[in-house]
Amino acid sequence: MDAIILCAGKSTRTYPLTMTRPKPLLRAANKTILEHNIQQLEGLVDKVVLVVGYKKEMIINFVENSLKNKYKIKIELVEQKKQLGTGHAVLQAEKHVGDHFIIMNGDDFYSKEDIKQIIGCDYALLAKEMDDCSRFGAVVVEGNRVKSIIEKPKERVSNISNIGLYKVKRSIFPIIQTLKKSERDEYEITDVIKELAKTEIVEYKLVKDCWLPITYAWNLLEANEFFLNRLKRSEIEGRVEERATIKGNIILGKGSVIKNGAYIEGPVAIGENSVIGPNCYIRAGTTIGDDCKIGNAVEIKNSIIGDHVNVCHLAYLGDSVLGDNINIGAGTIAANVRLDKKNIQVAVNGDLIDSGRKKLGVIMSDNTQTGINSSIMPGSTINPETHIYPSTVVGVDRGN
Repeated sequence: MDAIILCAGKSTRTYPLTMTRPKPLLRAANKTILEHNIQQLEGLVDKVVLVVGYKKEMIINFVENSLKNKYKIKIELVEQKKQLGTGHAVLQAEKHVGDHFIIMNGDDFYSKEDIKQIIGCDYALLAKEMDDCSRFGAVVVEGNRVKSIIEKPKERVSNISNIGLYKVKRSIFPIIQTLKKSERDEYEITDVIKELAKTEIVEYKLVKDCWLPITYAWNLLEANEFFLNRLKRSEIEGRVEERATIKGNIILGKGSVIKNGAYIEGPVAIGENSVIGPNCYIRAGTTIGDDCKIGNAVEIKNSIIGDHVNVCHLAYLGDSVLGDNINIGAGTIAANVRLDKKNIQVAVNGDLIDSGRKKLGVIMSDNTQTGINSSIMPGSTINPETHIYPSTVVGVDRGN
């Protein structure tokens, strides 16, 4: 059994994080989406074919440097030179897969227990019951069979949502060859499933464990919290000084140290070769990457901090996502609650999107610096290579 993971697309809804990396390399709980999904496929398939495109070199390097020989699974890469849709992407892997294979999106977190449900089917998809399927595709069913899929329906047609994971056979390739472009001007894998359902039994199985879609950058916070809450015990490979305080479960990577006066409320994950403290407060739901420095009088709550990030003193970050190679100047505050306590809105592709969150700080991309006493308003996004001058106010609190 083989698997195809679709990793070629350019995600603009997760900007500014995906301005510097492909979406499958975004992280939650210090693990990329790509590695998480390969880990879930281990033991179920012999080979994974990654269809790459946007910033393909980063995925190639990640496979070579971080995944090769780590999992008992063969990894091959093929390129989709023009991003013409998911159906077209699958077609690029035609010569690399056998008679039966799985197709899955490369930008959502899936679960091995759920993937197992469709392994034995000829044709099947994973789905999830939802009150509102308008962000995804509504699956029209009859008994245990799929009758059709309606992409992003404007009216309620089903409470079962397609989550982008399929089990198919090679008979889909001739269907792809005859596809017409959708309204989005793309060749869609969902159109393939709709055609199959006319002549074949396409089953559906409902998610029993987890499916964590990363539609927007702040969805990483939800995934991060989900995985951290699954920690059963602490895993400490680094060093904890005598007068540091740890409550709850934490992960502490090799070479990392938690200094005296640090107070950590798990669940928290800390990568390798990072220095935490002295005298800082790390609150539940926080992930800190490799080679980071979190210093005196810093408070971090329910956030994702990338690699090579310095938050050295007198700063607050709450419900925020930071990329790599960032320096947070002393006194920087990232506010995470509107004054009127309403849901926080975020600018995405020129539109204001309701995040659905009462608490959301900053989404900050790579290679950014803030000057001392910077104030960042809730829901702000900061592009790569940005330098923020001292005493600057970033963004507008729309509840002011």
